[in-house]
Amino acid sequence: MLPCTLCPRKCNIDRTKGVGFCGAPEALTAAKACLHFWEEPCISGLYGAGTVFFSGCNLRCIYCQNRPISREGRGKEISVARLAEIFAALADEGAECIDLVTPTHYADKIAEALRLTKLPIPVVYNCGGYERVETLRRLEGLVDVYLPDFKYADAALAKRLSNAPDYPETALSAIGEMLRQTGPFRLNEDGLLTRGVLVRHLVLPGFTENSLDAIDRLFGRFSQTEILFSLMSQYTPPAEPLPVPSLNRRLTPAEYERVTDYLYLSGVENGYVQELSSAKEEYTPDFDLGGL
Repeated sequence: MLPCTLCPRKCNIDRTKGVGFCGAPEALTAAKACLHFWEEPCISGLYGAGTVFFSGCNLRCIYCQNRPISREGRGKEISVARLAEIFAALADEGAECIDLVTPTHYADKIAEALRLTKLPIPVVYNCGGYERVETLRRLEGLVDVYLPDFKYADAALAKRLSNAPDYPETALSAIGEMLRQTGPFRLNEDGLLTRGVLVRHLVLPGFTENSLDAIDRLFGRFSQTEILFSLMSQYTPPAEPLPVPSLNRRLTPAEYERVTDYLYLSGVENGYVQELSSAKEEYTPDFDLGGL
């Protein structure tokens, strides 16, 4: 096993003997595979995204809402061949796409699984945006849709919340590579995204300035005719108190209105703006190892 350099942290650890920052072992580990109905409409469609939630994460944000799998290691080891079977089974169930959630630290094995089966539906790479261009290039021709976050325009905030001060420029470079691979977004006659890049941004309580800067930086580099944008309001405070006071509460209407108004004034029209409401529990499924 070569030292792991799949993500920008480049831990250089032999994952057969230990784990790096992401907490993931060498063996593919996932927490659930299911039809998931709470992605953007162009991803979930009518019949749901065929979603595989992978265990571990190369960001491990302190406020993560998928903490049982991103930080606590919940999951089940599966083989590459089994992953390919899961993809095919989800497609047979009527999934609109194959949705790979937190795939970065297993990108090499996911690529192997995708080569084992010919899927009749798009493959969606659903990630935190903290990606190495070199790793993304290994996925060229295998991924149809990239669904990255652009969490931070503020390097100091990225360090404080995700221990990734290089996040802003790293994520923008990654999105550029994603766009190079897919070209401008394409929707079919049913409004489903068949190819392209959809960038998500979650507004964090107390950090609306970061959101305004994220809009500026993203659309200062990319045209809205090239990428779709999804502004999200569903932040939910974790059960355990966080050391950042504002993250222990929900987003206020005034905070979200400030960001949505700025987005509209910026002229961004292609994409989605989530309604400000308490996050539905369905957004985060039970990671009960179902479907594996």
